[in-house]
Amino acid sequence: MNLATWVERHGRDLRHRPALATGDRVHATWEGFAARTAGVAAGLRGEHGLVPGDRVAIVMKNRPEYLEAMYGAWHAGLVAVPVNARLHRDEIAYILDHSGTRLVVTDAEHADDVEALLDTVESLQAVVLAPGEQWDRLAGASPMRLLDRRPDDAAWLFYTSGTTGRPKGATLTHRNLLMASLSYFADIDAVSADDSVLLAAPLSHGAGLYGLPHVARGAVSVFPKSAALDGPELLTLTNRWPGMSFFAAPIMVKRLAADPALAGADLSRLKTIIYGGAPMYLEDLEAALEAFGPRLAQIYGQGETPMTITALSKADHAPRDDPRRRDRLQSVGLPRTDVEVRVVDPYDRELPVGEVGEVVVRGDVVMAGYWGQPEATEETLRGGWLHTGDVGSFDDDGYLTLRDRSKDLIISGGMNIYPREVEEALLTHPQVDAVAVVGRPDAEWGEAVVAFVVAAEGVQPSVDALDRTCTERIARFKRPKEYYFVEALPTNNYGKVVKRELRERVRSQTAHR
Repeated sequence: MNLATWVERHGRDLRHRPALATGDRVHATWEGFAARTAGVAAGLRGEHGLVPGDRVAIVMKNRPEYLEAMYGAWHAGLVAVPVNARLHRDEIAYILDHSGTRLVVTDAEHADDVEALLDTVESLQAVVLAPGEQWDRLAGASPMRLLDRRPDDAAWLFYTSGTTGRPKGATLTHRNLLMASLSYFADIDAVSADDSVLLAAPLSHGAGLYGLPHVARGAVSVFPKSAALDGPELLTLTNRWPGMSFFAAPIMVKRLAADPALAGADLSRLKTIIYGGAPMYLEDLEAALEAFGPRLAQIYGQGETPMTITALSKADHAPRDDPRRRDRLQSVGLPRTDVEVRVVDPYDRELPVGEVGEVVVRGDVVMAGYWGQPEATEETLRGGWLHTGDVGSFDDDGYLTLRDRSKDLIISGGMNIYPREVEEALLTHPQVDAVAVVGRPDAEWGEAVVAFVVAAEGVQPSVDALDRTCTERIARFKRPKEYYFVEALPTNNYGKVVKRELRERVRSQTAHR
């Protein structure tokens, strides 16, 4: 079982159809993509002496060569280590060193930083620049045959975003990634060779994973020319490439929905927007549905179970006379076809409907473990279930609603307070553009609720107005005891708010009082 089989097969069956595109221009047909993939594999094995199981990191912006490198590595029996190119050089160095990477494929923009690591990362032996003469020589090598791999052989080391410390490398096997792709067909969308996938978000994470089922079915992978997709570019690309889908973080969906270029535009060739990776607040989701119609599908997953735990389908997003529709839109949907999902107490006992506990999952899509970290693996996969660290509950119809990460839970006066419900309440105020809620130590109550607020258009709401907004929607004990007004919230490279930084700021300011 080797995922690169998809490319090899399409190189025969769909040889003259487009496989890779930049903007409206075809970069490679399937025949060309297959030839370059097999050439890259031969060059990695022959010119650079890599052997099956060696790790090849990819540090570059989204571009066609990214997929040539990834599928070329798999063709050769190697393990791909996609690294977010927005990371700091020291963060990249940690991932390369921790994974024991032997070769890095990078682009001109990141070459200086990556090449400097040849002297500091012991395992690293070579850096290959793509695109350019060096890459073309590698891709033009005499093709090698596809190397057989076992289903449980590692294919992708997926490094977590590391918002709470050093990132861990989830070992995803060929079986894991195949199951994730099949689950996409079962629960999200059917895909055909007439479709396209827009790869706008980093390929090192969600966009790369949702690119897999599209490659599997022979759809064209489209790379936008801009670094930041906007409304006009999206319209241009959907006009050129029909049946277009793309993965986006909620913040990106929110920005696109507000783009005036899309107001009243013909979106008939836009197929699906898959969103996930961070909370999509109800007000933002309603605005997105108004802009895009029922083309949105939400996924809930983690790198450890590659974006495959639950899904809220396009049908669930469609307008209908359902008194529980708003509750549905605030959930993350139903368990995916290929997994079992439970909510458990601290002793891993399954909880009944309506009770809040940790979300756990098992199935063939769940990672083999954390690379080089047996203790973390044993803890996270104890009892045969992946412990997500997320807190949630099921309703009577089987929909899962997430409350928060377990580490973000605030316990004040013995009462559990989930930051997301406070954030949802505050976001209904017209002068609040963004908000993040954390807890701070409190001598009397154990913890107190603190809100960081970004004012809309610079118009700062009063504390009294925010308090009223909260008490109109949630219990009084849940309202923030303090508000900090900030210009922006700290986020990581995937758009997630880094609450650790906010908690540190609160502790620092509290200590100086």
